[in-house]
Amino acid sequence: MSITALAIGKKHEKWAVEGIERYTKRLRKPYDLDWKLLPHSSRELDAARQEESERIAAALKPKDHVILLDERGTNVSSPGLAAHLQGSFDRGEHIVVVIGGAYGVTDELQQRADFVWSLSKLVFPHQLVRMLLAEQVYRAQEISAGRSYHHV
Repeated sequence: MSITALAIGKKHEKWAVEGIERYTKRLRKPYDLDWKLLPHSSRELDAARQEESERIAAALKPKDHVILLDERGTNVSSPGLAAHLQGSFDRGEHIVVVIGGAYGVTDELQQRADFVWSLSKLVFPHQLVRMLLAEQVYRAQEISAGRSYHHV
């Protein structure tokens, strides 16, 4: 049991590396976060969405618990995210958090997701989303362990 962050795009940019690593290094099983970056498409719009979604789908295993990040998804609180992740771990599921490309993902890939999660109604740069994901997974770990990182 662990979490894989599956993202379309280049390696972590220098400005984002410090923030991503700050939280990723603090994670312990089952909250450890493994990054898998897939290349973005050289196409645009629907063609790019299709190509990138196919790459993502090919990387998923049938039993993966897929969480898709999408601004049209469900907003959850940090304790709500912690409960969702912990529930998946309790069921022995491997979690894959998908960060699609600039044009999003296909309807088929969205339907494959077990949960569509919105960080915000705002759209953020992918590098920033990666950093936010790392921090929220760390926060979920701390909430589940009953530690004081998360203040209510």
